[in-house]
Amino acid sequence: MPIEVAIWEVIDNSLNKLEFSRLPLEDNLHKAIKNDMSIISDELLLIGSEVLTVYGKRIDLLAINIEGNIVIIELKRDRTPREVVAQTIDYATWVQKLSYVEVTDLFKLNYPGKNLETAFFDKFGTSLPEELNKQHEMLIICSELDSETERIINYLSENYSVPINAVFFRYFQKKGNEFLTRSWLIDPSEVNEKSQTLKSESKKEPWNGKDFVGNVDVVDEVSSWEDCIKYGFISAGGGKWYSNTLKQLFPGARLFAMIPKVGYLGVGIVKDYVVPISEFKISCDGNNKLILDMPLKCEGIKKHADDLEKCEYLVRIDWIKTEQESEAFWVKGLRANQNSAFRLSNQFTLSKLIEHFKLEE
Repeated sequence: MPIEVAIWEVIDNSLNKLEFSRLPLEDNLHKAIKNDMSIISDELLLIGSEVLTVYGKRIDLLAINIEGNIVIIELKRDRTPREVVAQTIDYATWVQKLSYVEVTDLFKLNYPGKNLETAFFDKFGTSLPEELNKQHEMLIICSELDSETERIINYLSENYSVPINAVFFRYFQKKGNEFLTRSWLIDPSEVNEKSQTLKSESKKEPWNGKDFVGNVDVVDEVSSWEDCIKYGFISAGGGKWYSNTLKQLFPGARLFAMIPKVGYLGVGIVKDYVVPISEFKISCDGNNKLILDMPLKCEGIKKHADDLEKCEYLVRIDWIKTEQESEAFWVKGLRANQNSAFRLSNQFTLSKLIEHFKLEE
């Protein structure tokens, strides 16, 4: 079942629960998502709204994620569960066949004078993948999630690994103020994993949904690793291309730290989401202090602290085990990647790291 969301107003140490109501019009929700995709996820770029298929039907919203996979977003409105699920799957039969050129042309059709390559880089700080639409996902949006829709989606997901999910929004009002909450039926990382493994011909290894690798930043030929250990973080900066991949990290994820061409140096648990260096604080003598005010071996990461495009971004890490750079672990065949953070799906690398750092699985 989806996580239940409720809101209480605190007045003079007493709690008053706000009662939710249906959205005045789900069309308002459509417009809100179209204008700001972060309502659903920060990791989606809108390709188009009311996208016309070759069958003469229109997909409410079509988006793309950082991996180049397509996401079909359909609002339930007043349709029955069977109708909206069947319609969404029907759209998927068309979407799955879209070529690279067709995806980019759809974007140009919905955004005249613009191209997907530039928009993708502006959004994610990296180039558009050479291959698009290797997998796709389906997302049903509703103001309330009825039990029948929930049963159908869970059945398709659990028994047939169909990459389908639902998110429902609840609407609250109080003293002229309006509030909107969001809940997922299935953890989005589970749906993402299903979309990666759905096609038997896929050559990608399945990802376990929790393990990442983070490249330790080196600025002006000085490694930040000692600072990472001392203050508990991993970082990247110098532009969106470098720092944006840190957005993949989430609290509870496990991260293995490495320096490219040197080796793996430690493992820890992600404690918080990424923030610019100007907002990162550490506990010192019982007080919270900005890391910008602390002495660092790699002072270079303080560069451009006031420039959100170029500054360093930090993710808080609770290190489990660490090693000095001179003792970095490396054997032939271990996975490395130029991105500042990437999913660790390579089973050979993972097993070697678990063995080296003596982790209990």
